[in-house]
Amino acid sequence: MRDSLRHNRTGALLLGIAVLAGCTDAPQPPASSPAPTSGSSPTTGTSTTGPATGTGVVTVAVDPDLADAPFDEPRQAVVPQGWTLSVWARTARPRLAVWTPDGDLLVSVPGAGTVLRFAPSVDGAPEESVLLDGLDEPHGLAFSGSTLYVAESDRVDAYDYAAGAARNPRTVAGGLPDARSPDLRGAYSHALKSVAVGADGAVYFSIGSTGNVSAFDRTADPPRATIMRVPPGGGPAAPFATGVRNGTGLAVAPDGAVWTAVNGRDNVAFPGPGPDYGRVIDDYVGDHPPEQLARLSPGRELGWPYCNSDGGPADLPFIRDVQTNPDGDLMDCASLPPVEQSMGAHSAPLGLSFVDGGLPEPYARGALVGVHGSWNRQPPRAPEVSFFPWRDGDLGNQQTLVGGFQADDGSRWGRPVAAVAGPDGAVYITDDAADAIYRLAPPG
Repeated sequence: MRDSLRHNRTGALLLGIAVLAGCTDAPQPPASSPAPTSGSSPTTGTSTTGPATGTGVVTVAVDPDLADAPFDEPRQAVVPQGWTLSVWARTARPRLAVWTPDGDLLVSVPGAGTVLRFAPSVDGAPEESVLLDGLDEPHGLAFSGSTLYVAESDRVDAYDYAAGAARNPRTVAGGLPDARSPDLRGAYSHALKSVAVGADGAVYFSIGSTGNVSAFDRTADPPRATIMRVPPGGGPAAPFATGVRNGTGLAVAPDGAVWTAVNGRDNVAFPGPGPDYGRVIDDYVGDHPPEQLARLSPGRELGWPYCNSDGGPADLPFIRDVQTNPDGDLMDCASLPPVEQSMGAHSAPLGLSFVDGGLPEPYARGALVGVHGSWNRQPPRAPEVSFFPWRDGDLGNQQTLVGGFQADDGSRWGRPVAAVAGPDGAVYITDDAADAIYRLAPPG
């Protein structure tokens, strides 16, 4: 299905045809039900997460035909009081998701190079089919009217979507860096890309950093660690926001603003004062820097790798990174606008979506974030689905919408990636560890 596109790969960021208006990514540590512990410095991260008001523990409902591991034994989850959680479908390594205009769920599977289509049915078991295959690590999915945008590791393409089929592919942005880029020689930790479409038809997509601390990404061509923008109607892509280490979460809010949820850096040094200045200390690293949830504007700078968000959970100032910016001469961190929201360090936020009236109160308006869970923090941050309430153009503090994926000993039976509200008033959640798609349903 994609062979016809392969001859047209170029090194430039181009729009091949007018756009219609309308690590593996390493799991970074996630925000979880328990509140993060504080670090040992005056610049302690204070992001918190807790269950939303009125939660309860439920057993995940599983049809016997879907009860392979990890559902070969009962699994329990924390959900809002009166809500239910069920396994809606099983598929290997599902990642980001979007609903089609005609009510089907599309899910990307980067490892298989496919985009899957799940058509709901009256008996609750969706019909699964392959919408697109032969792609290069497809990840981000977005719609603008009947136009479907798919972000692969090296390109963003647009398709005409109708009647369960995606046709007429054209390149929106090509020549994007991935592990096959000659200058990277296979060394690329954050190749997966996300995409969103603004109300004016501008296309936004993420380019992650090469690694944890790789300042040369900022001067690469195209630059990495950015959110890029293709103007309405097409044209060259240009940086919209910089210093974005890995903005896997990318979505447009109800007021039209673009937001990103960022996987921050690891092994940040203690900024002092005191004898531990400049040392990498586990107690400090475990809670620093907080993961950013930021509203973007043209030219927004999120600091990486020279400045780190600090404090929180809301309106986080920046402090200099004493490893990469010891004298503060590479970036004036104090001059950067504060970051709007955050979650605990190493939370690994992946999918980001907004709800605007599609769910019952108190979840009718806000952001849904798939929190993947930390990969190297001790104790691990637990995976969850987080909810951030929408308040007058801003986001309130993090709440746990779905938790319980991690046991007290740090073992996990699942790791959510993305959560999207469905046309039926339920939330659909992908999990690439349990190979599942869940349906979180409100009472009634």
